[in-house]
Amino acid sequence: MEEILRALAEVTQAYRDTRIHYCRLDAVALDGARCILAGVVLDATTLAGVRAGLGARLPGLTFDVNRVHILRGDASQVLTVATNLTGLYAGSSFLAEQMSQLLNGWPVEVLLEEGRWCFVRQADGYLGWAYRPYLAEVAAPAPTYIIPVTEALLRDAPIAEAPFTQRILGGTTVAAQIKGAWAYVTLPGDPKAPLRSPLTGWVPAADLRALTALPRDEAGRRKQIMADAALFVGVPYLWGGCTALGIDCSGYAQLLHRLVGVILPRDADQQFAAGRPVEEPFRPGDLLFFGEGDGGARKITHVGVSLGGWRIIHSSRSRNGVHEDDVRAVEHLRESFVGARSFV
Repeated sequence: MEEILRALAEVTQAYRDTRIHYCRLDAVALDGARCILAGVVLDATTLAGVRAGLGARLPGLTFDVNRVHILRGDASQVLTVATNLTGLYAGSSFLAEQMSQLLNGWPVEVLLEEGRWCFVRQADGYLGWAYRPYLAEVAAPAPTYIIPVTEALLRDAPIAEAPFTQRILGGTTVAAQIKGAWAYVTLPGDPKAPLRSPLTGWVPAADLRALTALPRDEAGRRKQIMADAALFVGVPYLWGGCTALGIDCSGYAQLLHRLVGVILPRDADQQFAAGRPVEEPFRPGDLLFFGEGDGGARKITHVGVSLGGWRIIHSSRSRNGVHEDDVRAVEHLRESFVGARSFV
């Protein structure tokens, strides 16, 4: 059994990134040449990969997986974020580490439930725990616009003096109808009564960017990223944050790209792995990455958006928020630079 457990530990190393994988398996019994596995995995692909890896290492054994539970299936429930913002946590508690945040209208696939919490999977594969009362059993209206400003105030009438009823945070996609200088917006329902009609109201049309009008070419994307980046100067740093209420480095890079229709992975190391390598001279909108450790095995820990060359705008813990810096003039940035990537 010791050899089996060692092989199982080796094979499951491929699924150790808990942000996108869930693999908790154990070898619980050995009956002749049959080994019984038990536990929980994210999907059938994960289980097939584990079985293949074990089979290659231990060709004399067969593996019984009848006691393995697969989280993702055809009957998985999909819920919609029905508040303007909620956290995505590492555990089923508001005291757990906040890994990211979920904006109004985003769909999440429910994999596990624990009390008033759900273990969910986002459309990009990112995993975490969300507070169930903030999710609704409604489908979000098909979005037509995105909020490109730090926030838009939803008002109950199309006049500036009307009371506002909700804040719609930058990066949120909405269904809207333009009527002159105002837009009538529809949001997913009230989390306190998720089966009621969706929330509706008015925002200035200038606070919306049509999804059909997003820049289609590289030059247009780079120019728009630079214009949008300036709006968030001074937003405070928040680990796991992705809005103007507080944002971290990778959340900021991800948001600026979302506003031009480009989808990035959530975290800096994932962005570094997925992006297209670029070299000096860096162009506006390129991403510069920084890391910890020695030599070529540095762990990516930070990302900034190039303003052109070595000047970056980034959400920095040391600066407590979104600020501009010259990489060459800041010692810890200069010495920790790893490389650059682009998604535009």
